[in-house]
Amino acid sequence: MIPNPSIMKAVEQLGYRVTTGDVAAQAGIDLNLAQQQLLALASDAGGHLQVAESGEIAFQFPKDFRTILRNKFWRLKLQEWWEKVWRVLFYLIRISFGILLIASIVLIFLSITLIVIAVNSSRDGDDSGGGNDMGGGGFIFVPHFWFGPDLFWFFYWDDDYYYRRRQRSANSQNNQYNFLEAVFSFLFGDGNPNANLEERRWKTIATLIRNNQGAIIAEQVAPYLDEISPQQREYEDYMLPVLTRFNGYPKVSPEGQIVYHFPDLQTTATQFRPQPIASYLKEQFWKFSEATSGQIMLAAGLGVVNIFGAIILGNLLQQRSLVQALGGLVGFVDVIFPLLLVYGIGFLTVPFLRYLWIKWRNRRIEVRNQHRQERVGMLNQAKDSLQQKLNYARQFAAETVVTQNNLAYTTESDLVEQELEQADKIDAEWQQRLNQSNS
Repeated sequence: MIPNPSIMKAVEQLGYRVTTGDVAAQAGIDLNLAQQQLLALASDAGGHLQVAESGEIAFQFPKDFRTILRNKFWRLKLQEWWEKVWRVLFYLIRISFGILLIASIVLIFLSITLIVIAVNSSRDGDDSGGGNDMGGGGFIFVPHFWFGPDLFWFFYWDDDYYYRRRQRSANSQNNQYNFLEAVFSFLFGDGNPNANLEERRWKTIATLIRNNQGAIIAEQVAPYLDEISPQQREYEDYMLPVLTRFNGYPKVSPEGQIVYHFPDLQTTATQFRPQPIASYLKEQFWKFSEATSGQIMLAAGLGVVNIFGAIILGNLLQQRSLVQALGGLVGFVDVIFPLLLVYGIGFLTVPFLRYLWIKWRNRRIEVRNQHRQERVGMLNQAKDSLQQKLNYARQFAAETVVTQNNLAYTTESDLVEQELEQADKIDAEWQQRLNQSNS
């Protein structure tokens, strides 16, 4: 079994000595899964079990357990190698769209220039003085500037450009996109800002439970969930996934109110201190692009230039005899022209459709955030009945810390050695029991 990356990360963040509840809360995963993964990780990485006198279990891992795993699992090595390769490949994919844009513009305007030069040469060599009718009804576009190569050399060989970019990156806390990366961002954005929403949700809920020492009420969890129907609110059905994930169960007060108890999250390997958490789960709004406004305007402007040039070139390519006579680059562009035209249209259509989709998506996110915030207000303005539930939940609040001093057994050493080391402690316990029986 390949170790779960989130489990390994949680073990490192918690100082290599953890309980199942520690890891489940830190990684925001199911308790049963956390226990299964921890047992497997301890077996593969040379970890140790530590059993407290109360019966609680802690896991002790060596600090170099990742090195141990790398030496043991060739698949883990392959996975890490592929992650490095994929980062390079994905970067090449990102910049390829910008390269295609520049290449398209260069090919289009170079072809236009060659065709216009050929037409003008043909006109100058016409002894009759008559103009070339270009097949009748065609028009000639004579460019007064050379657009393509200047742009190419500016982005690739202008040393001052790279110097300015490095200066901007050094003076800014945010990473700056280069132009080629900005083109990809303009087309496809920068990924889902809420990709880790579920992880954030469950980590926050687990921290909420631990902050309340393993006993909460449903209204405390509601601000971290999505839509809750009136029926779910009445019967508190939305707590079922939380109970399943963290091995909790309901308790009913004498007044018939329900609170929720999570014994496994009351056990920790180190003294737990309440952690600050957000008052509600706030989804991030989708952004059109992380590129600067200047880069976005430049990418859009080049897209317009590209499609404008494609329309002009498409008209010139209707002169079939001239295109066949020129051959070479013009003939090649004639063959791939449908692809250039599709790319030019798509370059402007995709961002536009994505902009409309983001607007619709953000409206839904705003509604969900507003509903969660309203649930916080209801909790802060708790009525007497809600306060009674909170008071009843505190009766089950507790915390068990598995320390080195209260261990009954550990796999780090032989059982006989542990019994000899704890002989004085065992004698003291027997003496205490005798004194209690005599009194």
